[in-house]
Amino acid sequence: MSKKHCIVIAGPTAVGKTSLAIAVAQYYNTAIISADSRQCFRELNIGVAKPSAEQLQMVKHYFIDSHSILDEVTAATFEQYALDKIGQLFKEKDIVVVAGGTGLYIKAFCEGMDIIPEIQPGTRASIADMYEKKGIEWLQQEIREKDPLFYETGELQNPQRLMRALEVLESTGNSIRFYQQGKKVTRDFDIIKIGLDLPRVDLYRNINHRVDEMMTAGLLNELQGLKNYEQLNALRTVGYKELFSFIHGSCTMEQAVELIKKNTRNYAKRQITWFNKDENMQWFSPIDSRQVIDFVDNLL
Repeated sequence: MSKKHCIVIAGPTAVGKTSLAIAVAQYYNTAIISADSRQCFRELNIGVAKPSAEQLQMVKHYFIDSHSILDEVTAATFEQYALDKIGQLFKEKDIVVVAGGTGLYIKAFCEGMDIIPEIQPGTRASIADMYEKKGIEWLQQEIREKDPLFYETGELQNPQRLMRALEVLESTGNSIRFYQQGKKVTRDFDIIKIGLDLPRVDLYRNINHRVDEMMTAGLLNELQGLKNYEQLNALRTVGYKELFSFIHGSCTMEQAVELIKKNTRNYAKRQITWFNKDENMQWFSPIDSRQVIDFVDNLL
C-alpha cells in the first residue's frame, strides 16, 4: 500500500461506534484513536461510556485515560495528540482507525484548527459560573447583544459553543468568527469517513437503556467521589450535571435520570446534525461491519 489511510468512524452517542470500530480495527490488525472529548479523562468512567476492559484488550486504544480532569483538553489538544500518535502508528501500520462522536475533534483532526489566542482561566471560570446560575438563556442573550455575527451563525442551543464564543470575545475583543477562517489543511494520509446511523426510535431506546445501565453500574457513587471537582468543565456535562442537581436537592433522583436521558437524546440530535453536514461521510448501519469493510477494501 503506497499511501497511509485513516478510517474515521463517527456518529451519535449510543449508536454502536465502539463495537464496529473494534471489528474494523481487528480486520486490519490496527489500533483505535478515540475521538471522544470525555473518555480521555481517567477519573471519569461510568458516565462517559468508556469501552469495557474486555474491549480495550481486544484492540489497542489511544486517547482513553490519557488525561486528568485537571488538564485543559481542547480540540486543538486532540488534533496534536492524534496527529502525533497516528504518525507513530503509521511507522508499522498502513491503516489506523479514529472513532468517536465529538464532531469538533474529528473536524480538527481531519481539517486542522484555527489558531485562537489563549483565554485567561479566570474569564472561562467566570462565564461558566454565570451559566450555572442563569442558564443557557443568559448565554444566548449575552451573545445576541455582544456578538451578533456568532448569534446569526452559531449553535445557539449548545452551551459549550456559546461559552466558548463569549470567552473569546471577552478575552480578545473579537468575535470567534474573526479567527475561524475556514482554511483546511491537507493531511499526508487519506481519510475515509464512515458515519453510523440508526432509526431515531432505535437510537433513543439505546440511549435510555444505556443511562439505566449507568445508574445500575454505580454512576451516582462515581459522582460522589468527584464532588470536589464539580466546577470543572469535564463535570459540567450530561450525566454528571444532572446528578449534581439531585445531590444539591434541586430535583429527585427520578427527575435527574429522566433529565440525563432527555439531554443525551438532545446531544445525539446535535451530533447527527453536525455529521450530516459532512458531504464526505458515507453512512452505514452499525451492524453492517462487513459492508463497511467491503466499502473500505474497494477504496484501498
